[in-house]
Amino acid sequence: MEFPSFYRLNVWRACANMRVWTLFLLLLLLETGFVCSSSDYLVGLGSYDITGPAADVNMMGYANTGQTASGIHFRLRARAFIVSEPKGKRVVFVNLDACMASQIVKIKLIERLKERYGDLYTENNVAISGIHTHAGPGGYLQYVSFDVIVDGIEKCIIQAHENLRPGSIFVNKGELLDAGVNRSPSAYLNNPAAERRNYKYNVDTEMTLLKFVDDEWGPVGSFNWFPTHGTSMSRTNSLISGDNKGAAARFMEDWFEQKGYEKTDSAKIEDVEHELLEIATSFQSSPGRSATKTSSVSKRVRAAQRKDGKPRFVSAFCQSNCGDVSPNVLGAFCIDTGLPCDFNHSTCGGKNELCYSRGPGYPDEFESTRIIGERQFRKAVDLFNTVDEEIEGEVDFRHTYIDFSQLEVTVSDEGDSEVVKTCPAAMGFAFAAGTTDGPGAFDFTQGDDKGNPFWKLVRDLLKTPTKEQIDCHQTKPILLDTGEMKKPYDWAPSILPIQIIRIGQLVLLCVPGEFTTMAGRRLRDAVKTVLTSEEDFELDDIYIVIAGLSNTYSQYVTTYEEYQVQRYEGASTLYGPHTLSAYIQEFKKLAMALINDEQVEPGPQPPDLFEKQIGLLPPVVVDGIPLGVNFGDVCADVPQNSSFKSGEMVTASFWSACPRNDLMTEGTFALVEFLQEKDDWIPAYDDDDFCLRYKWSRPYKLSSRSRATLEWRIPEGVTPGVYRFRHFGAAKGLFGSIHHFTASSSAFVVT
Repeated sequence: MEFPSFYRLNVWRACANMRVWTLFLLLLLLETGFVCSSSDYLVGLGSYDITGPAADVNMMGYANTGQTASGIHFRLRARAFIVSEPKGKRVVFVNLDACMASQIVKIKLIERLKERYGDLYTENNVAISGIHTHAGPGGYLQYVSFDVIVDGIEKCIIQAHENLRPGSIFVNKGELLDAGVNRSPSAYLNNPAAERRNYKYNVDTEMTLLKFVDDEWGPVGSFNWFPTHGTSMSRTNSLISGDNKGAAARFMEDWFEQKGYEKTDSAKIEDVEHELLEIATSFQSSPGRSATKTSSVSKRVRAAQRKDGKPRFVSAFCQSNCGDVSPNVLGAFCIDTGLPCDFNHSTCGGKNELCYSRGPGYPDEFESTRIIGERQFRKAVDLFNTVDEEIEGEVDFRHTYIDFSQLEVTVSDEGDSEVVKTCPAAMGFAFAAGTTDGPGAFDFTQGDDKGNPFWKLVRDLLKTPTKEQIDCHQTKPILLDTGEMKKPYDWAPSILPIQIIRIGQLVLLCVPGEFTTMAGRRLRDAVKTVLTSEEDFELDDIYIVIAGLSNTYSQYVTTYEEYQVQRYEGASTLYGPHTLSAYIQEFKKLAMALINDEQVEPGPQPPDLFEKQIGLLPPVVVDGIPLGVNFGDVCADVPQNSSFKSGEMVTASFWSACPRNDLMTEGTFALVEFLQEKDDWIPAYDDDDFCLRYKWSRPYKLSSRSRATLEWRIPEGVTPGVYRFRHFGAAKGLFGSIHHFTASSSAFVVT
């Protein structure tokens, strides 16, 4: 039977109205947050540039005053994830491509988050952890670095917050054997033999990985934790770099995004190489010209957000209990003889300055960084692809501040217990000896439990430790009594944050320092004993992970037995021989509060010393260039009619200006462009790529003139074709005005 047309029209109108109202109701529910989802969590990830000043700033990590930034190996980033129960608690974890977290950075970050979100994000549910690269700019407490880091962390959290969507989290773990060795094995061997027999290796070899999956978009990121130092780049390196973990993160993000251009058959390229050279010859270097402030941002290879609306994949390689773990896996050798260093003291003929460890790419530190980064990346990809265990359970957290300077600690030994105390902070003589990753100077040696009369006299000019302090720190001979040095402000922290974050069966122990391998094992085991003692904590397999260098920094934490040996790590254990026992005691309290759903006292607040900081970095006065030259002009071009292959280095230099004039945050100083059409140059690699280095230099220290040198190590699998360099910069005039400029090199061929 055929219905009249007007009847069909009314039915269509009724259905259309129903669809409109259904859509309206759905939008209303989305807006109010009451849409039901099968997912247990809301998940969001974010990432932002925290590279900071690439010139004149002393680099953080090796305490080498001669190590001053002068360019970029690849950019530093803050990466964050937020996990929230749909109507419950949420946590934020931020991983920094920085040496460590900073107390004042977190204090100021939380102030900003409170202004934006109220009490949604606080010091209790936000954790900030550093990867421990020794190739980032120092001066977190000087404004130029401080602002960049706080801004970057805030923006990556904002991204993660705005990306919060229903999703799932998966967890996996696996063994990685060739990315770290114990750099203080003599101290490790002082741990009880029965304890050491429980472990196959003298370093932790387990990587734990989280995979984040958006209900609509699929995988959107991964975070993993694995212990190895960020010291593949040496103490003489002057390029800002995320070291091996930053490299691994870049490799994995590019792997997921499948960055690159359509490949060309290399056999066919030989037929057209002559033609490509002719094309390249027609593109000579361009003189420097004015540019907009945002031009380098618009030319970045990686955009913060995909055009299709899907956020870019975020991958973080986080630090764990790396205190005695070196990425220089070939071992430590004397640079004068080539023989292995002394086992107990890491000396060569009694001198620590001659003992250096070697990475797998020795003598090329860039290659060592790539190899150790790639090994972590490959393991992470394997865990990412094979993960099948889903995270299930509640989201929770506990946080408190503890005064570690005189904390009473109950320690047990074969059934007997006694109450001991931690000490005000102090550094031992072996601290000044450095490590095999970066030796110290003078006549200091690792394993020194006596001290030196001359250096004790020098020490006493600063602060003579009391007998009580000396006795408390035994067997550490005190070189710097930092806990009792108060001018112009405290030389060492006494109030430290400790924090537990739980996401289902994953438990993160956020520690404000570098735990050695065995110290980390003891802490994990102690917390696991507490958590599994309660039947209400229904977890078949708990993943307990140490997130090192979190929220602030308080040097190292060794076991009591390792402390007696007084290697570098023991001498850098600030609060005396019972420091680890204090951490274990206080973390067990947090774990008990977590499983019993009890609140904890916030503890004494750390001081806010921001206004007391001393800035020692002078501003840029003016930038200069030779007569007849523009900012950006090429001063050393790519050779004419040149052709290169994968693995070869291409270089060009430009008349430039100090990179502190504009940090090019989320932008780039250096670019490799690819000729796609007749004159259509598209960005192929920028200074966020491992293969492209931006080097900045002056002819002498106080010169106003400077050069930027771009070096491109052509990677394997690069698309053959015509390429050129492009440089972006910003120059400062006599009256403080900033002039942005750009220029390009002559073109060249890659076959």
